[in-house]
Amino acid sequence: MSAVLLVLLRSIMPVTLLWAVDVYGRVYSLSTAGQRWERADDLLLELKRVTAGKGRCWGIGCDHHVYLNMMPSEASIRYREETYENQRWNPVDGFTDTLLPTDRWPWSDVTGMNPQPLHSFQLPSRSWEWEGDWFVDQSCGGEPSQTGGWEYAVDFPANFSPDKKWNSCVRRRRWIRYRRYTAQGTWAKIPLDNPKKPPLPLCDISCGGWEMSDQSGRYPYLWGVSQQGQVWFREGIHPRVPEGSGWEEVEVPKEVAQLSAGPGDLLWALLWDGNLFVRTGLSLDSPTGTSWAEVESPGKEVEALHVSVGVSVVWVVTKDYKVWFRRGVNSHNPCGSGWISIGGEMLMVDVGLNDQVWAVGEDRGLYFRIGVTPSEPSGNGWIPVSGQWGNNKEVIPPRENREFSGQLTEASQASVLSCTDSDSELGPVEPQNITSNTPVLEAQAPSVVPLGATDSPPPPQEADETPSASQKDAPKPFIPASDSFINSLVSDRDRTAASQPSIAELPQQESKELLPAPILLTPEAAGHDVPWMNVDLEGAEAARSAQAAGASLGDSSAAATYALGTLEDSQGVGEEDGPVWTWISGGGCDVDGGSQISWLSPTGPLTSSLSLTPVQSAAWSDQQQQQEHREEISKKPLERSNSVWVRKGMLRWWRDWKPQRWVDVGVALEQSTRSDGRKDSIFFVYYTQYDEKKYLHVFINEVTVLVPVLRDCHYAFAVYTPERTKQRWPLVLAAQTEKDMEDWLSLLSDCCCECRGISGPPSRQALWSTTSKGDVMVHDPAFSLEAAAHTMACDLMFWRQVPGHLHCVESNSLGLVWGIGWDGTAWVYSGPGSGDAAQMQQQTDVRSVHVYENQRWNPMTGYTDKGLPTDRPMWSDESGLKECTKGNTHPPSPQWSWVSEWAVDFNVPGGTDKEGWQYAADFPTTFHGHKTMKDFVRRRRWARKCKITVRGPWQQVPPIRLSDISLMPCLAQSRMDQVPVWALSDKGDVLCRLGVSQQNPAGSSWLHVGTDQPFKSISIGGANQVWAIAKDGAVFYRGSVSPQNPAGECWYHIPSPLRQTLRQLSVGRTSVFAVDENSNLWYRQGLTPSYPQGSAWELISNNVTKVSVGPLDQVWIIADGVPGFPSETPGAVCHRLGVGPMQPKGQSWDYGIGGGWEHISVRGNSSEPPRGPQALPGGPSRSPAAQRSPAPQQSPAPQRPPAQVNGSAVVV
Repeated sequence: MSAVLLVLLRSIMPVTLLWAVDVYGRVYSLSTAGQRWERADDLLLELKRVTAGKGRCWGIGCDHHVYLNMMPSEASIRYREETYENQRWNPVDGFTDTLLPTDRWPWSDVTGMNPQPLHSFQLPSRSWEWEGDWFVDQSCGGEPSQTGGWEYAVDFPANFSPDKKWNSCVRRRRWIRYRRYTAQGTWAKIPLDNPKKPPLPLCDISCGGWEMSDQSGRYPYLWGVSQQGQVWFREGIHPRVPEGSGWEEVEVPKEVAQLSAGPGDLLWALLWDGNLFVRTGLSLDSPTGTSWAEVESPGKEVEALHVSVGVSVVWVVTKDYKVWFRRGVNSHNPCGSGWISIGGEMLMVDVGLNDQVWAVGEDRGLYFRIGVTPSEPSGNGWIPVSGQWGNNKEVIPPRENREFSGQLTEASQASVLSCTDSDSELGPVEPQNITSNTPVLEAQAPSVVPLGATDSPPPPQEADETPSASQKDAPKPFIPASDSFINSLVSDRDRTAASQPSIAELPQQESKELLPAPILLTPEAAGHDVPWMNVDLEGAEAARSAQAAGASLGDSSAAATYALGTLEDSQGVGEEDGPVWTWISGGGCDVDGGSQISWLSPTGPLTSSLSLTPVQSAAWSDQQQQQEHREEISKKPLERSNSVWVRKGMLRWWRDWKPQRWVDVGVALEQSTRSDGRKDSIFFVYYTQYDEKKYLHVFINEVTVLVPVLRDCHYAFAVYTPERTKQRWPLVLAAQTEKDMEDWLSLLSDCCCECRGISGPPSRQALWSTTSKGDVMVHDPAFSLEAAAHTMACDLMFWRQVPGHLHCVESNSLGLVWGIGWDGTAWVYSGPGSGDAAQMQQQTDVRSVHVYENQRWNPMTGYTDKGLPTDRPMWSDESGLKECTKGNTHPPSPQWSWVSEWAVDFNVPGGTDKEGWQYAADFPTTFHGHKTMKDFVRRRRWARKCKITVRGPWQQVPPIRLSDISLMPCLAQSRMDQVPVWALSDKGDVLCRLGVSQQNPAGSSWLHVGTDQPFKSISIGGANQVWAIAKDGAVFYRGSVSPQNPAGECWYHIPSPLRQTLRQLSVGRTSVFAVDENSNLWYRQGLTPSYPQGSAWELISNNVTKVSVGPLDQVWIIADGVPGFPSETPGAVCHRLGVGPMQPKGQSWDYGIGGGWEHISVRGNSSEPPRGPQALPGGPSRSPAAQRSPAPQQSPAPQRPPAQVNGSAVVV
């Protein structure tokens, strides 16, 4: 069944080729539908390197010529040559080729500017042949002609037609001849001297650019680098002209050593100094680009050795053979944003189709990067390319028929990397029982994996390690490398192996303790020495000892050996040997993460955190133990190295500069994971402005809040950073559906929390807040938030969203959190702190949407909807600045749905008449509910209810609807059996909740507290201080409240500030702050334990809508606006700085996140900063920018009036 499926897959998938070159310059191809390496038909062909594209492969020969191999196809490649025969009429001879001196050539191109006689056409190379002789095109304009192909006109260059007229003085006809490309499937030499000046000998080429056109794969580009460091571009490559027409030099400021072109518009070049160049401005209109940008090498001390690019990825190998991945690469950002180290030791890498990665390992084996997907472009492991070789079915792993005994280890530092340099000589060893099973790659490192029946391999026995004299004198065959450039770079490698002592010189005790490493063993039948490649002397010592031990232990120890391959078999160096690779190109090999390729099917990947040596490519020698170890290893987690994960998508971006509008953009979240598990992420936004590709980026560890916003009925959210918070310039994005927005918000929020080390539910000390949209936000504070010195700046606070929808929320430091919905429903947080795990429950909320109907009075018709030209719209919002009709008014966001029809709202501040009208002298003065002689305008409010349903960790507390709630704040070390909770019903009744505790946060019942009028705000502070504000603005203090008497005894009236009506207050440990109807903030002076009512009110600031005083008397507010930013949506979180026992009123304001925040509660934050001169520890919200001193913005408060002294409190 599997065989049939494989045949079906091969019939569906196109057959593509993987190309590789060995050190002798021999070129091989491996088909995705086959299993065997095939050598090029031309046995004399020697190439230094190749570069493949869709349907073709280019190469550089040892003769410095460029070669092309076009894949065979059903349709032949034909090119039509054409020229025009031109004639003019004269009275004597009629139409002849005798033209006027000002006429075009007798034989020319279609424009007549260039002469093209028939004999001037030559075949561009030997790869072409003529299909026939020249013939006349008998059609004119695509239609058959009876004039022998002639077209007539009055003169050159007028419009030609097949009809001959009396004034037709000139004529022309087209001659055609076809030539056919005959070199498909073979390597054809491209002449360098035709037709333009050839470049100097090339040392590198790269094919790419075929995805820039609409017809993908049809128009590839070819770039070249000369030996003098010049960059050349091959012009004229076309489906009908696969060789191109000529070379064009591209100016480059520095000498280039190697370059790589991607399928799209990416081109990177490697300089001789080890740095990198990026070509910018590549497009169809400008295929050679516009400028160069320099990028530093990944390692500061190690230069780059090789670079390869794909559609949106860049891979680099440095001279220490470490592999690096470039983050953030995109056509909008071709330079990328940073380097990520990827495990493995490679000589070169090549990025092929679908951004798949191929490599030549340090051991000269071929490798493939598994797990490369659009979401994880860095992949997660290396596996060998195991194609069959020769006439047998022997599979080529990185090396063949090698033995190794011991444990999987990292590569030894003594490995010799050059093909031509080797100072070690070793005599033959007696062969062991070596199995020929196919190698199985196991992802186990660096942990020790025992291979024998016991937990550890047996100790090696002593063996004769001194090479014979004949072996010392035997010459070593030389294996040439086909690329002098690679040799020159490899020679820069620090050859630590050459200076190491031989095996015979090493002490026996030391040699036993050395870790095993790769070794090449020569079969006894060879009878001669072989050239050593990647020989490790320590590995040879360990392998010999293991062989000696294996001889004494017999079959029981045979399971503890690896069957590894040698560089050369017993037949010596020749064509029958396994190739020693030096170059690979996968640009034409169409594979991806899900491809079923027979030679890419290991049972386990190599971990990318290890050096890629033959040790890691080992195979089990015993089939039974092989299966056991597979099962054992499969239970262990795969060890990963640095990797990159990418999530891409399409969103809309609000471009907040003129012309302001929504723009479709591409977005990408790129997250890199280091080998130690640490992660960092970058969020990219790609857009196009005036046909120029641009991008924005945000570092996730700098994001301070992700908050949904109300924008034109879009599923929108805003991204804030400290800098964007200061500038009041959030990054606003919108999704097409609610699910897309929630997915992106969840993904980004998880990455933010992960970068900051935040996990789990909010802490007991958390600050809670709600937005005008109803979203619940929380901040886990650090000690430095309320520190007297080095206070954390407000714009550095990290806010995360808690599922749910509330109008206001209150908390205390025992972990109790209560909230009130827009419809007055009471909710209690059911997360940790209540004794149970957080439970997601369905939560609904209902709110009203309002529009105002406006009218003006005139003597003829009375009140009508005909206003003055300067009046507000007759249907508007409350401010009158925006036109809002019943028809064009929608719910606050797409998550809401209407649940009622429009109706007149009679519950309006100031009252209404029986029809719901409010009257005033003019817009926009204060409205009242009765008509007078001076009232010329009126308005009434229409309301419509909408509903939202979400899920969150909130438990409903029925049945009374509330308008305000307060929990008594306490210090972190406090213990209370019963937590006092006071609230106001939606009708203004005062309530006290009984039975509230950490085990029962919802409490048991409500206790009604009598009043003589309805209240609108209430707060309980330290020591059971209960303050409240009546609906008429009167202030009251509740006396005798205690744990034994939770409802208290009586209300004491506190005079309000002069000519001011208070609307909201908050009580801390020893201070009381209140906000009046004019958004002024007041402080109550003179509070003492003996006189808790205080003595006078003092004005602190204006521009305040809500205030929250914490258990440490810290003061936070919701500011109505931020000075200097009048266009920002009202509602900004603001912190009072300088608050202390000697300065309870504070000194200045520090503005934080803003743009639509409704409520804040700091009554749970009782984290006191440590005392002393030592530095304060940073919390999860800290970032490097937090070390700076805050620069708070002063509130534009008026000059403070003298303190207002109040009379004695009275009992009511």
